[in-house]
Order: sequence, then structure tokens, then C-alpha cells
Amino acid sequence: MTPTKLRPFFENIEFEKDGSHMVLNFGPQHPAAHGQLRLILELDGEKVIKADPHVGYMHRGMEKMAENMIYSEFIPVTDRIDYLASTGCNYGFALAVEKLCGIKIPRRAEVIRVILLELNRIAAHLLYIATQALDIGAMTVFLYAFREREYVLDAIEHYCGARLTHNAIKIGGVFTDLPDNYCNELLELCDKVLNGVKDYEIMLDKNRIWLLRTQGVGVITKDMALNWGCSGVTLRASGVQWDIRKEEPYSIYDELEFDVPYATSGDVYARFKCYIEEIRQSVRILRQCVKLYHESDTAILADNPEYVNPSKEQIMTQNYSLMQHFVLVTQGLKAPKGEIYQATETNKGEFGVYIYSTGDSKPYRVKLRAPSFWHCAIYEELLVGGYIADVSAIICSTNLIFGEVDR
Repeated sequence: MTPTKLRPFFENIEFEKDGSHMVLNFGPQHPAAHGQLRLILELDGEKVIKADPHVGYMHRGMEKMAENMIYSEFIPVTDRIDYLASTGCNYGFALAVEKLCGIKIPRRAEVIRVILLELNRIAAHLLYIATQALDIGAMTVFLYAFREREYVLDAIEHYCGARLTHNAIKIGGVFTDLPDNYCNELLELCDKVLNGVKDYEIMLDKNRIWLLRTQGVGVITKDMALNWGCSGVTLRASGVQWDIRKEEPYSIYDELEFDVPYATSGDVYARFKCYIEEIRQSVRILRQCVKLYHESDTAILADNPEYVNPSKEQIMTQNYSLMQHFVLVTQGLKAPKGEIYQATETNKGEFGVYIYSTGDSKPYRVKLRAPSFWHCAIYEELLVGGYIADVSAIICSTNLIFGEVDR
């Protein structure tokens, strides 16, 4: 169509006469796209008959950055892969390096790591609940969920000094022990979070509008979820009870008692209920971690001079430790030759790290498997047959963050 004064050209909207279909660009700056998603929708009236997701608007090159940094330098960069799962991404990469190098982590560090991972999971789930409600028009739930999320972020900040990009985990352990009285504050936080969850359910569970906008909407069947490589809640809400913390346990998860929530209907409502229940299970894990923390020794760093920095006390008092620290900071650890793939369960699903090492201080090849990338592809099938009004609700229910798609 040639633009004229009488027939202006709209960059984002194109009307096609054939069959009265309309092609609509949803994003890449749409507020409900939760990032840089350009979704080209073909509509027949209000019905979606074709969906074509386009990604790649951020161009960050995370994996190539990793191949040009020493291992410890890349840990703070992993915060930026998914800003809602900073600790989860820190941990996933650190764990892969530790497995490659054969580093054994002290028990207290493992307990602190699990505390941070579950706090991170709760904060991320609360943001999902808030934005899912907001995308459907429920403003009050958004405000309530952000209230509890602030409490959780306060707790993370109290430990590591950051609210968004945590960088709280290092190769070989953690930077510091928990502050005094932190465990008691953690238990109080658990009560606050559970009370908040109760409030959301009171507001939404019997709300007719909420139920009409979520039940039977955006149904992902079990076969679809498996075929498109879904993981996390997106997979579990479709009837597959798969959680890497249970199926391929890492850290101390095999010692902890918690259930894996799942549903069978696979719709937006099922995913919402799974996220709610996962918050309860994370609180259950946190309460067990408080007990395990008190029973553990005080060591928070692995005793492995070849790969792990000595403690600050050792650096200040021992000449050999000072030299070792200098070598590890300036040259970096040299992981043995070999390759590893380590998967962990972050808030959205499987976060996998593949490292190929040639024995140098930098990885020869790094590949990341982030859940949002796979959940984004499913729109091609998932949105077709639904209505334009449901697109925002469905996109939000898959809980995308585009940092990990365009990595």
C-alpha cells in the first residue's frame, strides 16, 4: 500500500482486504509483552488465526561474553540473564563450574544458597501473580503482591546488599555468613508471605471475572508441553509432575521435604494455582533451612586452593594465601579439560549451563538453556483459536523475561 495524504501508512497496523483479516503487530514495546517481543497476529474479527512470535531485539550475546571472561568474572553477568532469577542464574553457573572442577561445598554454604534460591523464587512468583492480575485488570492484587515482594527483597538486601542483581553466590561457596538474627527475621517473613497468599486467594478464587478470564483460556495440553520443551510451572500445570529439585537433586534438596504442585487442566488458571502453591512450598523449605543452618559448621567456603579464593582472614595473615588470591583474581581458575551440562530448577523452569573447557582460565564454549526461550515458541500454536483479549493473559501466564530469550 502506497501512503498518501488521504491514505496514511501506519507502521504497526496493516489492514488486508482478503477475507477481512487484519494483521496486527503486538509489541515489541507492548506493556503486556513483558519485554521485547514482537508478536505478529492475524485476526479474523477478534479471533486469532495465526501467531508469529519474533525475538532478538536485545542482542546481548551473553554466551560469547562468558567465553571472553574468566569464570568468576561471569558470575555477576548472570544476574542480567533474568533479572527475576538473579540468584538462580548465579547458582546455575557456579554449580556447573564446581561440578567441572570437583569442588565440594561446605554444608553451611549449601544451606545459605538454598535460602537465597527460595527467597528468589518467592519474589519472582509474587511478581508473576501481580502482573498476571494486572494484565487482566485486577489492580488491587498487584499492589498487595508487591507489598509482600518488598518484604522478600528487604530480606535479600539485608544479606547481600542488593535487591535486583544479587551476585550473592561465588564459586566454592558464598561471600558471607548470614547476619545476626537473620533466621528469626526469616521466620517472620514466612508468616507474612503466607498471609499475603491467603489474601490473593480470597480476592481471586471466587471472582467471576477472574475465573472467566483464566479458566479454559490458553490451554497447553500435556503433549504440547512436552513437544515444545516446556519446563517449570508451564509444564507442571499441564499434568507433568517434573521438578529438577526432586528428579535430579542438587545441593541439599534431597534432604528437604516439599511437594511438587501440579495441575491437569493446563490453562491460565492452573498455572496461577501452581505458582501460588509453589510459594507455600518454598516457605516450607525456608523453615527447614533455618533448623539446618543452626546445626551446620561455620565454614562457608570450600577448602580448595587450586580453584577457590581463601577467606579474608587467611589472606590477611598467610603469605601463601595472599599469593594464591592474587593468582586467582588476575588469571582466574583453570578448570580441567572436559565438558559438563548442569540443569537447575529456577522460578520459570529448567536453567541449564553447558561448559566446554580446554583447561584454560576461560571457558572455550558456553551455552545456556533458559526456559523462556522455549515458552516463547509455543505461542505459534497456543494463541491460535483464542481471542485478542486473551493474548495478554496467556503471554503473562507463561511468565516470560526476554533477557533470557535474547541472551
